[in-house]
Amino acid sequence: MPESSNHQRCTRCIMDTTAPGIEFNAAGICSFCKVHDRMEQAFPLGEAGRRTVQRLADEMRRAGQGNRFDCVLGVSGGRDSSYTLWYCVTQLKLRPLAVHFNDGFGNPVAGENMLRACKRLGVELRTITSDWRESKDLKIAFLKASVPDMEEGTDLGIATALYGVAAKENVRHIIIGQSFRTEGIAPLSWNFLDGKYLKAVHKQFGTVPLRPWQPNDPGFNLGIKEMTYYAFWRRIKTVTLLYHLDYVRTEVDEILERELEWQNPGAHYFDDLYQSLIYYLNRIKFNIDRRLFNYSALVRSGQMSREVALDRVSRINPIEDEKVIALCIKRLGLTRAEFDNIVSAPPKTFHDYPNSYGFLRLFKLPIKFMSQLNLIPESAYDKFFNCGT
Repeated sequence: MPESSNHQRCTRCIMDTTAPGIEFNAAGICSFCKVHDRMEQAFPLGEAGRRTVQRLADEMRRAGQGNRFDCVLGVSGGRDSSYTLWYCVTQLKLRPLAVHFNDGFGNPVAGENMLRACKRLGVELRTITSDWRESKDLKIAFLKASVPDMEEGTDLGIATALYGVAAKENVRHIIIGQSFRTEGIAPLSWNFLDGKYLKAVHKQFGTVPLRPWQPNDPGFNLGIKEMTYYAFWRRIKTVTLLYHLDYVRTEVDEILERELEWQNPGAHYFDDLYQSLIYYLNRIKFNIDRRLFNYSALVRSGQMSREVALDRVSRINPIEDEKVIALCIKRLGLTRAEFDNIVSAPPKTFHDYPNSYGFLRLFKLPIKFMSQLNLIPESAYDKFFNCGT
C-alpha cells in the first residue's frame, strides 16, 4: 500500500494510519492494541475462561428446557463457525440449531463443509435464503453509495436471520463464532452495521422495495427499534464462546480436518465469494487492506509473527481472484463498464448518509452495559466507541 510522509505503523502490531481515528502512544503502540489488551483482561483464558464457558452452557441448557434447541448458532462453513459448532456439540453437549444465511455468493467448498459438519454432528441446518432481488439490489446500492462497507446487506442479513429464527423457535441464545484474538475489530468507518444506514443507502440507490419487518421474518430490517424488541422483549442474548477459549488456528484446523473432514475455503472470509470483489475494491478505491486488523490480532495473540504479517500485506491478497471478481460482477447483472464507473466515483463513508451513530453516542453507557450482559455482541461497545470514528 502506498505510504505518505506522515504514515505511521504500530510498533507492536501492523495497524497503521490508513485506519481512521487510530492513535499512538509515546512508544508507538496503537489504540487498537489498547482495546485488545483491555479485552484480554475482560475475557481471560485458561481456567477462568473454561468456567465462563461452562456457566454460559449451563445457562443455555436451562433456557432450552422443554425446547428442541438450546441455542441458535450461525454457520458459514468457514473455520470459526465450524469449530464453534463442533465445540458446542462435542464438548458442551448443547443442542444447537445451525443457521446459515444464503445471499447467492456462497463458496461451494464452504457449503460442503456445512452440510458435512451438521450431518456428522447430528445438527439440524436451516438455511435462510434471502430474496435474490432484494439482496442483489442492496449490493448494487452499496456499490453506488461508494462506501467501503459494501457487504452491509449481507452482514445485516446474517444478523436478522439469526434473530428471526431464534424468535420463531423461542430460543433465548444466539452463538456467534468470532474471536477478537484472531479476527480483531475493524475500524468503524470500514464496517458500520446499522439498519438506518442501510435504509438510507437503499432509499437513495435501491430500486427493489424491502420487505416489511416481522419478528420471525425480519428481512433486512434491524434498526434500534428491532434490536430493542429482540434484546428486551424477547430477551435474546448473544454469546461469543471463542472469546473465552484458547483458540489457536493451526490446532483448530487439525481438529476440523480430523473430526469433520473440513476443507479450507481458500482464505479467511472466503466462505463468501463476494469477498474477492470487496478486497479488490477496498484496496484500489479506498486504500484499505482489511488484513491489517485480522493479522494484527494474530500478531498480538502470538499466532503470527509481525514479520510474516508485514510480508503478507506487502503483496496483494490472493483472495483477489480476477475470475471470481468477474463472476461477482456478472452475477450482479453489471457490465464491466458499469462496474468501472462505480470504482471511479469519489470515496465516501457511512458519515455521508443518515445513520444512527449520533443516537448511539447518546447511549454510550447503556450500550456498554448491554454488551456486558450479552444483550448485544460483547465487542459492540468497543466497536462503536474505541475503534476509530
